[in-house]
Amino acid sequence: SHGNKEVFSCRGILLAVQWFWDRGHKDITVFVPSWRKEQPRPDVLITDQHILRDLEKKKILVFTPSRRVGGKRVVCYDDRFIVKLAHDSDGIVVSNDTYRDLQSERPEWKKFIEERLLMYSFVNDK
Repeated sequence: SHGNKEVFSCRGILLAVQWFWDRGHKDITVFVPSWRKEQPRPDVLITDQHILRDLEKKKILVFTPSRRVGGKRVVCYDDRFIVKLAHDSDGIVVSNDTYRDLQSERPEWKKFIEERLLMYSFVNDK
């Protein structure tokens, strides 16, 4: 949301990571689809891609798998990665996604998502 739905703002990810880091949270994992490493298309702009590489080197960011089949991009369902890691590590999920489909997948995930989902919004860089 940092890019106002016009661009994918890697700076927004960095700002969120820094917000938690400044408050003493050091076990932070960011999941981003691996196709975000590719050269951006004019209809899917990405700003400050170098931030993704920097966060990956610091072992904060993990790229979820994707591949091309017959010229089309096939991506994994990264929501499952996010909820599983947060649940297994007794963490929280920072997202504006409600994960409704995953709530019905596992009973323990339903309660976890209801209690551990932190939704957010940006006001400029805050």
